[in-house]
Order: sequence, then structure tokens, then C-alpha cells
Amino acid sequence: MTSDAVPASRLLIDGEERDETAFPHVWSACIGAGRANEALRADWQRQFAEVAAALNVKYVRFHGLFHDDMFVYRESYGGGFGPNSPLPSPVYTFSYVDKVFDFLLEQGVRPFVELGFMPRELATQTETLFWWRAHCSPPKDMARWAELVTRTVEHWVDRYGLDEVRRWRFEVWNEPNLVPHFWTGTKTQYFELYEATVRAIKAIDPELKVGGPSTSVFVPDDRYKGETEDRSAMVETAAATDVDALDWRPVWIEDFLAWCAERELPVDFVSTHLYPTDYAYGADGQAVQITRYADATYDDLTLLRALLRDSAYPDAEIHITEWSTSPSSRDFIHDTVFAATSITRSYLQCASLADSISYWTFTDVFEEGGAGIGPFHGGFGLINEDGVHKPTYHAFTMLERLGDRLLLATPDGVVTRDSRTSAVSAVFFNYPDGMGLKGLSARGTYAATRELAAVGPSRRIRHTIEGLEPGSTFLVEVLDWEHGNVAEAWYALGAPLNLTRAQREHLGRVADSLRAYTLTVPDDGVLKLDVELAPWAVMSLRQSGREARG
Repeated sequence: MTSDAVPASRLLIDGEERDETAFPHVWSACIGAGRANEALRADWQRQFAEVAAALNVKYVRFHGLFHDDMFVYRESYGGGFGPNSPLPSPVYTFSYVDKVFDFLLEQGVRPFVELGFMPRELATQTETLFWWRAHCSPPKDMARWAELVTRTVEHWVDRYGLDEVRRWRFEVWNEPNLVPHFWTGTKTQYFELYEATVRAIKAIDPELKVGGPSTSVFVPDDRYKGETEDRSAMVETAAATDVDALDWRPVWIEDFLAWCAERELPVDFVSTHLYPTDYAYGADGQAVQITRYADATYDDLTLLRALLRDSAYPDAEIHITEWSTSPSSRDFIHDTVFAATSITRSYLQCASLADSISYWTFTDVFEEGGAGIGPFHGGFGLINEDGVHKPTYHAFTMLERLGDRLLLATPDGVVTRDSRTSAVSAVFFNYPDGMGLKGLSARGTYAATRELAAVGPSRRIRHTIEGLEPGSTFLVEVLDWEHGNVAEAWYALGAPLNLTRAQREHLGRVADSLRAYTLTVPDDGVLKLDVELAPWAVMSLRQSGREARG
């Protein structure tokens, strides 16, 4: 605490002395990116360095560590002229991986290692998804997979030291329930992959942290009860008129924990993905998008914590290794103030319910569906391909300015204190009453998405904070439809697919033009906050002149 810090016991919020509780920054614990090879790009690295510093990111997770474009595993020389020459035994080369991991660690960020996908020469099926032809199958030889994992982790221990690698997390695969896309095998084959992987890693050092099953979303039916997906089990879900009344459950997690317990396998953490949307196939075979209610993430996490508490692994960490308003990289919601408000609401609700909730993703330099079509194409990123900040970027920076001690939680936001500096900060938002508890549904075009701007009304935020130093100042920043709404500015330009330099500079200025002003604490030491927030607005309040949290 600094010498001029205000002791917490002197602060009164709305006339009451509040009990402080821990307030973890779950949003910055981990963040997502597309695939490992993209991290070799200069623009990816520039954007990551910016995001890592601004958001105090601790870990980053991405796909494709073992994909062919990282050249880790090779059974043939691959000279490119004539038939490839077979090698007497597999060769492991880590030069590309080293470039990526060295860069991450230089930024003060650790890898949340997703072990996958399968190298072509080890895969039983190839080119299962994406334009870059990921191979998502069980291995031809499980012993060779275990050897690949062993050689890789041993390389990291040699390069970075055991103490460092013990702080990483090793997640086995990605969304293996999505057959035949992210996995071409069965549920049991995935469990066997987990067993081989966790045994290989723990043989190197038992303190290395391993987990899974990295499954995709909760579902309200029995589609994943068997060994592979059963689309006939989705028909009633697709036809449901009230999807929020259905019994949404995690995928494979209970079976995974029971299977591991029976074999006395370690599970240091449970990982899954909690997109508040789902796709179900109707009787006609057509996919139906389902949008869940605004509290779905909170309720899913509450259920997951209860299941874990009653399992053989009650002390396992919980990591949501992908989360966003939707799992589509072509959902225009991602570019908007609507998404910024929604994710702010959910993160504040769920801050204490998981060890990390990794936003998918930090950048639109993301190529699962190929490069984006236009600068605002509904990509996941907090930053677009041109480096322009989206409203969601500003929502994250506002969240990260909060302290680590919670003083007040309301349905509209929080007031916090920094335990090191005693700086007071707050974030408030207006998820409009007109939405009720409806979640954000995907819209087919940006023009359709912007219709949400008509939802209202405004919201009055009124609080008093007593016990502050007279004359101290607070900076207020507001993101709303009129300030920082860069997608709307792009739309006003005619939605050009290819920006001129002047257009890019203009949009960059608009993106960062939040409404900003200062408040000064009067002589009585009482800050009176009385703000009218427009629909979808997010507001940050932070004390000036204090050392920022590191």
C-alpha cells in the first residue's frame, strides 16, 4: 500500500462500510488465439504484445501445435523433389515452436498448451477441417504419440527449466466430441489418448499440470451419451420453443472424471467451452442455431463447480478454454458495442467461478475459415486484422483496470479497490431492460445486427463513495453507440471490404474516441456518482495518480 493510500475501513459505499472479498481477474488469466503458425506473423505478434500489456494477460492458448506447418514430427525427409525419403525413426524439430514460445515468454505470458492436432504421418485420417487441413484423428500408434508428447515436453524443460514448465498447463486435444471435425474417433478413444498423454507427462515430472476433456458447450439432450454424436437425439432440442427450460448439461465431463478415477489417472484441471449458443439438427437434417439466455454462462459454471465438488477430483482447477458470445467467426455481433456489454456483464458475474475464462480470441488474425472478408466481418478478435480496436477491446481494458478486492456488486456493475495502492475503481454497464434475459443471437448481416441499437431504455447509475482524499480525481470513460462504435463508423463509410490508408486511420481514431471526463472529490471526501448510461453503454471509473496494478 502506498503512503497516501486510503485504508479500506474508511471507505463507505452508499453510506455503508462494505466487507471486502477477493475479486480475481478471470478475463485476463488466459486468452485465445487461432493456431500456432499464425503466431509467427509480425502483425499477430504486434497485436499480441499490445493486448498482453494492456490486459495483463497471464496465459495464451491456440490450436495446431503439432500440425504439419509447425514441422515438429517427421517420418520422412520431405525434400520437395521426387518421393520423400523415409527416415529410420521419427525426427522432432522445434525451431518454429521455439520462436513462438520464446516470443510469448518475452511478453511475460505463458503458454496454455493445447496438445494437438495429429501430425499427418501419425494420423489415421487426414484433412478433417479448415482450409489449412487440420488432421484430427487418433494416432496410428499410441506409443508414438506418447513419444511425441514426451520429446516435446522434455525439450521445453531443457529450454526453459522445470520450474517454469511446472507453471504451464497441458490440455489434451480440443473439442473431441465434435466428430468427425475435431476428432474422428470415439469417446473411449479420446479417453485412451488422455491416458497415454497424462502418463507420459507425469513420467517426466509429477508436478506438471495436465487436464481435459476440452469439450464443446453444454447440451440439453443425449447427443453425446454414446461413443459418437447422435443427431437423432437433437430433434426435440431443435424444435423446442423454450430452450432455456431444457436441462443443459456438460459434455463428457462426468464420464471423463469417472473413467479417470477408475484408472487412478491424474486430472489437475477440467477444461471445457461454454459458448452460450448451440446448434441442433432438426428432423429435416438442417442445423438450427439456439441462443441461450444471458445468465447461461453463470448457471453452467455453477453446475460445473457442483459436479466437480462431488467427483473424485474436487480440487481440480476449472478452465474455460474458449468462451465468447458465439462460436462463429462470422458473427457480426463480435464487432459491436452489444458484444462489449454482454461480455462485461458475464465476466463480472462469473469472476469467482473459474480459474480462467479464455476469450476466443484476441485477434482477427484468425484463419479457420480463411482470412476475413472485410475489416469487420464478425471475427472473434478484440482487434481486427488492421489493428483497429473493437468495442470488446475497450470492455476488456475497463475490466482490467478494476482492483483485486470487491467492495460492491450490483446487477449493473461493481466497485473495487486495489490491495496494493488502495485505488478505487468501478465498471458499470447498461444491458438494456428491453432485452430481459435474452442472450445475443447471431445476425446474418451487420445491418440486421445494428437493429439491437433500438433496444432500451437508458439507465441511471447513482452511488456515493465516502472516505476519499479531497481533491483526488477520477477518470471516467464511456463506450456506447456514439463513442468507440467503430463498426458503425465503417458501416457509415459504405462497409468497404478493402480500406484505404485514410479510412483505416479514420476508423482507428473513431475506435479509440471514447467519451472521457474527470471527476474531482470535494472537500468532504465524498464522490457522488450520478450518470445516465445509454443502452449498451459500458463505463469505467478509475482513480487517477495511483500506480496501476501489475
